[in-house]
Amino acid sequence: MSVQVKFWGVRGSIATPSADHMKYGGNTSCVELVLDDQIVILDAGTGVRMLGNCLLNRNLKNYLFLQSHTHWDHINGFPFFAPVYCEDVNIQIMAGHLCDCGGIKKVLSSQMCQPTFPVPFEELAANIEFKDFRCGDEFTILEKTKVKTTPLVHPDGGTGYRIEHDGVVVCYVTDTEHTPGEMDKNILELIEGADLVIYDSTYTDEEYPKFVGWGHSTWQEGVRLCKAAGAKRLAIFHHDPSHDDTFMDQVAADAAKEWEGAFVAREGQIVEIENSNIEDGAVKLKTAFG
Repeated sequence: MSVQVKFWGVRGSIATPSADHMKYGGNTSCVELVLDDQIVILDAGTGVRMLGNCLLNRNLKNYLFLQSHTHWDHINGFPFFAPVYCEDVNIQIMAGHLCDCGGIKKVLSSQMCQPTFPVPFEELAANIEFKDFRCGDEFTILEKTKVKTTPLVHPDGGTGYRIEHDGVVVCYVTDTEHTPGEMDKNILELIEGADLVIYDSTYTDEEYPKFVGWGHSTWQEGVRLCKAAGAKRLAIFHHDPSHDDTFMDQVAADAAKEWEGAFVAREGQIVEIENSNIEDGAVKLKTAFG
Protein backbone atom coordinates (compact mmCIF):
# COMPACT_ATOMS: atom_id res chain seq x y z
CA MET A 1 0.00 0.00 0.00
CA SER A 2 1.13 3.56 -0.62
CA VAL A 3 0.14 7.18 -0.22
CA GLN A 4 0.65 9.63 -3.06
CA VAL A 5 1.43 13.27 -2.38
CA LYS A 6 1.30 15.85 -5.17
CA PHE A 7 2.37 19.47 -4.85
CA TRP A 8 0.03 21.79 -6.76
CA GLY A 9 1.31 24.98 -5.11
CA VAL A 10 4.53 25.45 -3.14
CA ARG A 11 4.89 29.23 -2.94
CA GLY A 12 4.07 31.38 0.08
CA SER A 13 2.57 34.85 0.57
CA ILE A 14 1.64 35.64 -3.04
CA ALA A 15 1.67 33.84 -6.38
CA THR A 16 4.73 34.50 -8.56
CA PRO A 17 3.84 33.90 -12.23
CA SER A 18 7.18 34.98 -13.65
CA ALA A 19 9.80 33.39 -15.88
CA ASP A 20 12.39 33.15 -13.11
CA HIS A 21 10.03 31.15 -10.87
CA MET A 22 9.06 28.47 -13.40
CA LYS A 23 11.28 25.63 -12.20
CA TYR A 24 9.92 25.46 -8.66
CA GLY A 25 6.52 26.98 -9.37
CA GLY A 26 4.64 30.15 -8.61
CA ASN A 27 1.27 28.93 -7.26
CA THR A 28 0.55 29.24 -3.56
CA SER A 29 0.00 26.44 -1.07
CA CYS A 30 -1.99 23.40 -2.16
CA VAL A 31 -1.07 19.75 -1.64
CA GLU A 32 -3.10 16.71 -2.72
CA LEU A 33 -3.01 13.43 -0.81
CA VAL A 34 -4.36 10.34 -2.53
CA LEU A 35 -5.27 7.81 0.16
CA ASP A 36 -6.41 4.71 -1.69
CA ASP A 37 -9.27 6.20 -3.75
CA GLN A 38 -9.90 9.11 -1.37
CA ILE A 39 -8.72 12.70 -1.89
CA VAL A 40 -7.49 14.98 0.91
CA ILE A 41 -6.51 18.54 -0.02
CA LEU A 42 -4.19 20.54 2.21
CA ASP A 43 -4.96 24.24 1.74
CA ALA A 44 -6.68 26.09 -1.08
CA GLY A 45 -4.06 28.49 -2.41
CA THR A 46 -3.90 29.31 -6.11
CA GLY A 47 -2.61 25.81 -6.86
CA VAL A 48 -6.06 24.40 -6.12
CA ARG A 49 -7.43 25.74 -9.43
CA MET A 50 -5.47 23.28 -11.55
CA LEU A 51 -6.13 20.52 -9.04
CA GLY A 52 -9.87 21.11 -9.36
CA ASN A 53 -9.74 20.77 -13.14
CA CYS A 54 -7.71 17.57 -12.78
CA LEU A 55 -10.16 16.06 -10.29
CA LEU A 56 -13.09 16.66 -12.62
CA ASN A 57 -11.17 15.07 -15.49
CA ARG A 58 -10.58 12.07 -13.23
CA ASN A 59 -14.33 11.99 -12.50
CA LEU A 60 -13.76 12.18 -8.75
CA LYS A 61 -16.64 13.66 -6.77
CA ASN A 62 -15.71 13.55 -3.07
CA TYR A 63 -13.00 15.64 -1.40
CA LEU A 64 -11.88 16.68 2.06
CA PHE A 65 -10.03 19.95 2.70
CA LEU A 66 -7.81 20.38 5.76
CA GLN A 67 -6.94 24.06 6.13
CA SER A 68 -3.74 25.06 7.92
CA HIS A 69 -5.10 28.60 8.29
CA THR A 70 -6.95 31.19 6.24
CA HIS A 71 -4.53 33.88 5.14
CA TRP A 72 -5.06 34.86 1.50
CA ASP A 73 -2.32 32.72 0.02
CA HIS A 74 -3.97 29.61 1.49
CA ILE A 75 -7.59 30.28 0.48
CA ASN A 76 -7.71 32.56 -2.56
CA GLY A 77 -7.81 29.65 -4.97
CA PHE A 78 -11.07 28.37 -3.46
CA PRO A 79 -13.49 30.40 -5.64
CA PHE A 80 -11.63 29.08 -8.71
CA PHE A 81 -11.89 25.42 -7.64
CA ALA A 82 -14.23 24.24 -10.41
CA PRO A 83 -15.85 21.36 -8.46
CA VAL A 84 -17.57 23.80 -6.08
CA TYR A 85 -19.89 24.76 -8.95
CA CYS A 86 -20.96 21.14 -9.62
CA GLU A 87 -24.14 19.81 -8.01
CA ASP A 88 -22.92 16.22 -7.90
CA VAL A 89 -19.77 16.99 -5.88
CA ASN A 90 -19.42 16.49 -2.11
CA ILE A 91 -16.85 18.56 -0.22
CA GLN A 92 -15.97 18.69 3.46
CA ILE A 93 -13.84 21.59 4.68
CA MET A 94 -12.19 21.50 8.11
CA ALA A 95 -10.18 24.07 10.07
CA GLY A 96 -8.87 24.22 13.63
CA HIS A 97 -8.23 27.89 14.36
CA LEU A 98 -11.58 29.62 13.87
CA CYS A 99 -13.91 28.25 16.56
CA ASP A 100 -13.94 31.56 18.43
CA CYS A 101 -14.20 33.88 15.43
CA GLY A 102 -17.04 32.68 13.25
CA GLY A 103 -15.73 29.47 11.71
CA ILE A 104 -14.33 28.39 8.36
CA LYS A 105 -17.57 28.98 6.43
CA LYS A 106 -17.61 32.64 7.44
CA VAL A 107 -14.06 33.19 6.21
CA LEU A 108 -14.46 31.44 2.86
CA SER A 109 -17.78 33.14 2.15
CA SER A 110 -16.53 36.60 3.14
CA GLN A 111 -13.74 36.53 0.56
CA MET A 112 -16.43 36.16 -2.12
CA CYS A 113 -18.37 39.25 -1.02
CA GLN A 114 -18.74 42.39 -3.10
CA PRO A 115 -16.95 44.63 -3.87
CA THR A 116 -13.88 42.36 -3.82
CA PHE A 117 -15.28 39.37 -5.76
CA PRO A 118 -17.96 39.25 -8.48
CA VAL A 119 -19.44 35.76 -7.91
CA PRO A 120 -21.39 35.40 -4.64
CA PHE A 121 -20.85 32.48 -2.31
CA GLU A 122 -24.47 31.46 -2.88
CA GLU A 123 -23.58 30.45 -6.44
CA LEU A 124 -21.65 27.43 -5.18
CA ALA A 125 -23.63 24.35 -6.20
CA ALA A 126 -21.64 21.55 -4.55
CA ASN A 127 -22.73 19.87 -1.34
CA ILE A 128 -20.32 21.54 1.08
CA GLU A 129 -19.99 20.68 4.76
CA PHE A 130 -18.00 23.01 6.99
CA LYS A 131 -16.52 21.64 10.20
CA ASP A 132 -14.53 23.51 12.82
CA PHE A 133 -12.40 21.85 15.50
CA ARG A 134 -9.82 23.06 18.00
CA CYS A 135 -6.08 22.75 17.43
CA GLY A 136 -4.84 19.78 19.40
CA ASP A 137 -7.88 17.63 18.59
CA GLU A 138 -7.50 14.13 17.15
CA PHE A 139 -10.10 12.59 14.86
CA THR A 140 -10.70 10.03 12.13
CA ILE A 141 -11.42 10.88 8.50
CA LEU A 142 -12.43 8.67 5.58
CA GLU A 143 -13.41 5.91 8.05
CA LYS A 144 -9.89 4.72 8.92
CA THR A 145 -7.41 7.58 8.51
CA LYS A 146 -6.23 9.11 11.79
CA VAL A 147 -5.50 12.83 12.03
CA LYS A 148 -3.63 14.49 14.87
CA THR A 149 -3.34 18.27 15.08
CA THR A 150 -1.32 20.86 16.91
CA PRO A 151 -1.38 24.67 17.12
CA LEU A 152 1.23 26.56 15.12
CA VAL A 153 2.96 29.85 15.92
CA HIS A 154 1.49 32.18 13.29
CA PRO A 155 -0.44 35.47 13.30
CA ASP A 156 -4.20 34.69 13.55
CA GLY A 157 -3.42 31.06 14.38
CA GLY A 158 -2.72 27.94 12.38
CA THR A 159 -2.93 24.15 12.53
CA GLY A 160 -0.33 21.48 11.90
CA TYR A 161 -1.54 18.05 10.74
CA ARG A 162 -0.31 14.48 11.17
CA ILE A 163 -2.15 12.15 8.79
CA GLU A 164 -1.78 8.41 9.45
CA HIS A 165 -3.05 6.05 6.75
CA ASP A 166 -2.30 2.33 6.52
CA GLY A 167 1.09 2.66 8.21
CA VAL A 168 2.12 5.79 6.27
CA VAL A 169 2.54 9.12 8.08
CA VAL A 170 2.50 12.50 6.31
CA CYS A 171 2.80 15.75 8.28
CA TYR A 172 1.84 19.20 7.03
CA VAL A 173 3.39 22.00 9.09
CA THR A 174 2.95 25.44 7.53
CA ASP A 175 2.90 28.36 8.45
CA THR A 176 4.81 28.48 11.73
CA GLU A 177 7.58 30.45 13.42
CA HIS A 178 10.34 29.03 15.58
CA THR A 179 12.47 30.44 18.38
CA PRO A 180 16.19 30.02 17.57
CA GLY A 181 17.79 27.44 19.82
CA GLU A 182 14.43 26.09 21.05
CA MET A 183 12.70 23.35 19.09
CA ASP A 184 8.91 23.51 19.14
CA LYS A 185 7.83 20.58 21.35
CA ASN A 186 4.39 20.46 19.76
CA ILE A 187 5.89 20.01 16.31
CA LEU A 188 8.46 17.47 17.50
CA GLU A 189 5.67 15.32 18.93
CA LEU A 190 3.52 15.74 15.82
CA ILE A 191 6.21 14.69 13.33
CA GLU A 192 7.83 11.89 15.34
CA GLY A 193 8.84 9.06 12.99
CA ALA A 194 6.93 10.56 10.05
CA ASP A 195 7.61 9.31 6.53
CA LEU A 196 7.28 12.81 5.07
CA VAL A 197 7.21 16.23 6.73
CA ILE A 198 6.10 19.20 4.63
CA TYR A 199 7.51 22.18 6.51
CA ASP A 200 7.36 25.98 6.29
CA SER A 201 10.79 26.90 4.96
CA THR A 202 10.09 30.46 3.84
CA TYR A 203 13.49 31.79 4.91
CA THR A 204 17.04 30.68 5.46
CA ASP A 205 18.69 30.94 8.86
CA GLU A 206 20.67 33.90 7.52
CA GLU A 207 17.51 35.79 6.49
CA TYR A 208 15.41 34.89 9.49
CA PRO A 209 16.44 37.68 11.94
CA LYS A 210 14.94 40.29 9.58
CA PHE A 211 11.53 38.66 9.74
CA VAL A 212 10.99 37.72 13.38
CA GLY A 213 7.28 37.99 14.16
CA TRP A 214 6.12 37.34 10.60
CA GLY A 215 5.13 33.76 11.42
CA HIS A 216 7.53 31.70 9.30
CA SER A 217 10.50 29.37 9.69
CA THR A 218 13.59 28.17 7.81
CA TRP A 219 14.62 25.04 5.95
CA GLN A 220 17.49 24.58 8.41
CA GLU A 221 15.03 24.48 11.31
CA GLY A 222 13.01 21.93 9.36
CA VAL A 223 16.10 19.74 9.09
CA ARG A 224 16.83 20.10 12.81
CA LEU A 225 13.26 19.15 13.72
CA CYS A 226 13.15 16.16 11.40
CA LYS A 227 16.46 14.80 12.62
CA ALA A 228 15.43 15.20 16.26
CA ALA A 229 12.05 13.56 15.64
CA GLY A 230 13.36 10.68 13.56
CA ALA A 231 11.38 11.71 10.47
CA LYS A 232 12.48 10.16 7.18
CA ARG A 233 12.06 12.93 4.60
CA LEU A 234 11.61 16.72 4.64
CA ALA A 235 9.86 18.66 1.89
CA ILE A 236 11.10 22.25 1.93
CA PHE A 237 7.90 24.22 1.28
CA HIS A 238 6.21 27.65 1.20
CA HIS A 239 8.97 29.36 -0.76
CA ASP A 240 9.29 33.11 -0.33
CA PRO A 241 8.12 35.04 -3.44
CA SER A 242 11.50 36.78 -3.65
CA HIS A 243 13.32 33.46 -3.94
CA ASP A 244 13.68 32.80 -7.66
CA ASP A 245 14.85 29.57 -9.31
CA THR A 246 18.51 30.45 -8.91
CA PHE A 247 18.03 31.05 -5.19
CA MET A 248 16.04 27.84 -4.78
CA ASP A 249 18.68 25.84 -6.66
CA GLN A 250 21.17 26.99 -4.03
CA VAL A 251 18.77 26.04 -1.23
CA ALA A 252 18.39 22.58 -2.79
CA ALA A 253 22.17 22.13 -2.99
CA ASP A 254 22.75 23.37 0.55
CA ALA A 255 19.94 21.23 1.97
CA ALA A 256 21.24 18.09 0.25
CA LYS A 257 24.64 18.66 1.86
CA GLU A 258 23.04 19.26 5.25
CA TRP A 259 20.80 16.17 5.22
CA GLU A 260 20.13 13.59 2.54
CA GLY A 261 16.49 13.39 3.65
CA ALA A 262 15.74 16.97 2.59
CA PHE A 263 14.51 18.13 -0.80
CA VAL A 264 12.92 21.29 -2.19
CA ALA A 265 9.29 20.78 -3.16
CA ARG A 266 8.45 21.71 -6.74
CA GLU A 267 5.08 22.38 -8.26
CA GLY A 268 3.93 19.21 -10.04
CA GLN A 269 6.17 16.94 -8.00
CA ILE A 270 4.76 13.63 -6.85
CA VAL A 271 5.97 11.78 -3.78
CA GLU A 272 4.97 8.16 -3.35
CA ILE A 273 5.33 6.67 0.12
CA GLU A 274 5.15 2.93 0.60
CA ASN A 275 3.73 1.36 3.71
CA SER A 276 6.44 1.53 6.39
CA ASN A 277 5.58 -2.02 7.48
CA ILE A 278 6.66 -3.29 4.06
CA GLU A 279 9.90 -1.47 3.31
CA ASP A 280 10.65 0.52 6.43
CA GLY A 281 8.99 3.65 5.09
CA ALA A 282 10.72 3.78 1.72
CA VAL A 283 9.96 7.12 0.06
CA LYS A 284 10.03 7.24 -3.71
CA LEU A 285 10.18 10.57 -5.52
CA LYS A 286 9.13 11.27 -9.06
CA THR A 287 8.37 14.49 -10.83
CA ALA A 288 5.48 15.26 -13.18
CA PHE A 289 4.68 18.44 -15.09
CA GLY A 290 1.62 19.73 -16.87
